[in-house]
Amino acid sequence: MDEGKLREQLATSLSGRGAHVPFDKAVADFPVELAGRRVPGLAHSPWEVLYHLWIAQWDILEFVRDPLHKSPAWPQGYWPKEPAPQSASEWAEAVRKFRDDLKSMVELVRDTRNDLLTPIPHGEGQTLFREALLVIDHNSYHVGQLVDLRRSINAWSQ
Repeated sequence: MDEGKLREQLATSLSGRGAHVPFDKAVADFPVELAGRRVPGLAHSPWEVLYHLWIAQWDILEFVRDPLHKSPAWPQGYWPKEPAPQSASEWAEAVRKFRDDLKSMVELVRDTRNDLLTPIPHGEGQTLFREALLVIDHNSYHVGQLVDLRRSINAWSQ
């Protein structure tokens, strides 16, 4: 196995390049005034999905990096209290933090000093490889939800 190729494949998938719409495209030019809109039959607003994406990814990243990290309470700690952001700047801040944390996860995966398959010392058998796959899986699912929500509220012209 070529470990360098594996790391690059993980980094590519983390970045959303490949089979799915990448995060940046899903949030590009999003009309923030529609971020709190709920669609009949769907459980969450675009803001709720964005916030959840950010917090869940941050939690996974911090679990990998920080042996003292405490995860938010489930499920309430992973979802915003309100269906809409308080401001456009709150939306933009969540987007920025998501991007920053994603970049940090990609850097962890690319750093050859980090063994992909050695169990994380403070975990219960989790590895960096497993956590990277978890981020890929979780992000692709919820980015897909953002795209569906945008389509449902007529805010997707891609």
